[in-house]
Amino acid sequence: MESSFWSKITPNENAKQAGFRFGDKGTHTSLTIMLNELNDLMNTVPVNVKRDDYAKAIIDENVLGKSTASTRKAYNQRMGELYALDLGVPIFRILRRLWDIDEEGRPLIAMLCALGRDPLLRSTASSVISLSAGDELIRHNYLYEIKSATGDRLNDMSIDKVARNTGSSWTQSGHLDGRFRKIRKLAKPTVCSVAYALWMGSLFNFSGEKLFTSPWMKILDCNRDEIIEHTLHAKRLRLLDANIGGGVVEINPTCIDPDMEVLY
Repeated sequence: MESSFWSKITPNENAKQAGFRFGDKGTHTSLTIMLNELNDLMNTVPVNVKRDDYAKAIIDENVLGKSTASTRKAYNQRMGELYALDLGVPIFRILRRLWDIDEEGRPLIAMLCALGRDPLLRSTASSVISLSAGDELIRHNYLYEIKSATGDRLNDMSIDKVARNTGSSWTQSGHLDGRFRKIRKLAKPTVCSVAYALWMGSLFNFSGEKLFTSPWMKILDCNRDEIIEHTLHAKRLRLLDANIGGGVVEINPTCIDPDMEVLY
């Protein structure tokens, strides 16, 4: 197991200002990445709205089709925790921009954002990403990673629930297959998911070719040639600036968010 997979993902001001969350708590004690709900919400709510408008859509207009008021309020809270749903938060503002550009990449875009926002989900990344395609996820190792991240804060029942929820999330993102026996699949990287991962890596001081090996990029199961191809495509879409060739790799992903204040 690649135990040092997230060793460089430690709190810093750039990441905090961008909307990343740290600590030992997370949404996955109760829910998953809620990909279907997120897709319904993004397809219903206009792009340029405020956080209150998302809350109104979820609670008052019931765009997610939840049966009770308490459930609707819970989803509003949890989706806000996981995705921010606030254009003032860069990690969501970029997701909102990419969502309409890259339908195929939505599962990975959602997963990347959720990993940035939920330390519990991050704690399981090594157990999943270190597997080769066709390998079975070993539950003991998976539970150990969660327990290590939470210490004594969660009892065994809660840890088991986190394991089920995160396992479902990795299935929704395309990394795992199967309901009971979870088998590793390779994700399907896309131009926007690569651009998003490059931006995330830059917040943690990865630069140049090292951006290709950041933990965020590893989530995409993308080899170097694929990364370069998608990066150059992202450049043509004006999602980033890049100069790749002749042994030179220069990438500036900040223009993925034209409205973002410079954090560097």
